[in-house]
Amino acid sequence: MVLPPACRALLATALGLAGRHRLPRHHGNRRPAPPPAPPRVPAGRAALSPAPLLSSPLFSSLLAPLAARLCSGAGGEVGAAGSSEASGVLRHLLLKLRATGPVTVAEYMREALTNPGQGYYTRRGGVGEDFITSPEISQIFGELIGIWYVSEWMATGKQNAFQLVELGPGTGTLTGDILRVFNQLASLLSKCDVSVHLVEVSPKLSTIQAQMLTGGKVQSNPENISAYMKGISKTGIPIYWYRDIQDVPQGYSFYLAHEFLDALPIHKFQRTEKGWREVLVDIDPEVPDQLRFVLSPSRTPATENFIQPEETRDHVEVCPEAGVLIQRLACRIEKDGGAALIADYGHDGTKTDTFRGFRNHKLHDVLKAPGTADLTADVDFSYLRKMAEGRTATLGPVKQREFLKNMGIDLRLQVLLQNSRDSATHEQLLHSFDMLMNPKKMGDCFHFFALLPHHRLVRPIKKDNPQSKSPLPPVAGFGELSLK
Repeated sequence: MVLPPACRALLATALGLAGRHRLPRHHGNRRPAPPPAPPRVPAGRAALSPAPLLSSPLFSSLLAPLAARLCSGAGGEVGAAGSSEASGVLRHLLLKLRATGPVTVAEYMREALTNPGQGYYTRRGGVGEDFITSPEISQIFGELIGIWYVSEWMATGKQNAFQLVELGPGTGTLTGDILRVFNQLASLLSKCDVSVHLVEVSPKLSTIQAQMLTGGKVQSNPENISAYMKGISKTGIPIYWYRDIQDVPQGYSFYLAHEFLDALPIHKFQRTEKGWREVLVDIDPEVPDQLRFVLSPSRTPATENFIQPEETRDHVEVCPEAGVLIQRLACRIEKDGGAALIADYGHDGTKTDTFRGFRNHKLHDVLKAPGTADLTADVDFSYLRKMAEGRTATLGPVKQREFLKNMGIDLRLQVLLQNSRDSATHEQLLHSFDMLMNPKKMGDCFHFFALLPHHRLVRPIKKDNPQSKSPLPPVAGFGELSLK
């Protein structure tokens, strides 16, 4: 990827960033590699029947929290070993299972994540406790993503306004690093009206984000206003908080989903001699206060809708909410322009069982103590590509180490090392770089994937002169970097 002069200047300016580096940040990987596939599970005691479930008052009472969009969650095999935090989720699940029979893995994940009183993400937040994300490891990560957005803004004509929309912004660290890049490039963005829009359902995390980004200077909005909170960043950019992507105003926008899709609820399916069966969660008959996986006795509605005829794997995970989200983003980008950047654990339609839990930075049984551990499953980027077909072009997935290298992480590291004044800072920088780039750590586990307007990759042929086509600006991060 040979950058044009304007992008080279942007990269050089942004990579300098006055040589600043904030220390220390957390060390450590968010999640180790997924565990091996579990043993085959027994058949459930009853087929999943949508009508009784939907008509059940108990089931109806659960609908409110199911619409939440989160970036982290927890699961639970439950019992005496579960903590008091998990007891509420466990009791609720046991009552539900006794009333309706087995539930899908997706329903189980929603309960563990978004239960209003006891859900893992609702109560705990997770970041720093059970997992560490790339922005927490090094500021360089967020800086390079900030450069990516400015590069795309330049490549598509320097619109006079754009929205930065982050889904599940965690502690706000990533947004803060991006805003620092915007501030460093203030002269370039001086004629552009920039605003930040955060989609966050956790009251605890929105408070942390507000403190991080505004110093706590925010105000709540009335109930009938889509943005439930608003404030001004430390650099003067307006910030708004929403509970759902649909509440974010339409307009030319850049979307960011970092470690967001991997914790949206999944359906799990197993190929058997009798055809596809859905993996469900049920009470263990031998230990009445614990949970186990079972197989549906017959095909479920999800099996009918989510298994592709050409599927060759024996175990498949599908995340319908991720598909819906991608379709919404694709519709917005097709209509208003902009781009979406997705960074997450994932694969391109090759993996099978990736459902796992993490607590205190260690693997945790997904059916143990719901509400106390992070639950996650790798993102299937091939599925996301299908969901975006026709509306937007897609790029990737590319491995994190490739994307960051193409964005100039080596150059940025050298700038910081040259400006580091002590050996501890020097060592921290090298350690953080290794965590992000090492194939055995985060380098190969994480992938980047982008949604772009079709015209961004294919320039229309001019009717008056079909042979006259100027080259399109390269898409940063997805091609090899060359500053020459």
